[in-house]
Amino acid sequence: VLFRSIKRMALSSETKKEIFKKYGKSEVDTGNSEAQIAMFSTRISALTQHLSTNKKDFSTQTALVNLVSKRRRLLKYLQQVDINRYRKVIAALGLRK
Repeated sequence: VLFRSIKRMALSSETKKEIFKKYGKSEVDTGNSEAQIAMFSTRISALTQHLSTNKKDFSTQTALVNLVSKRRRLLKYLQQVDINRYRKVIAALGLRK
């Protein structure tokens, strides 16, 4: 059995701080729904780019599906709780809806 080492595609701490600072209340506010949605969107775009060159990377494909579903659930929650915040996040991130 051959095992290849796959570099983990995680965001750097500086990138996370920038996302949380821009979309959250502060750079340590990691629980904010808008900040989490923005972080998921950033990771989704990175994984999508990776999958365009590595079509048979099925573990990344599974991770991508999980991230998309997490983002969808957070968007649904935000839409039910505060529609104005939801619309603001959709417009800022350029998500369709």
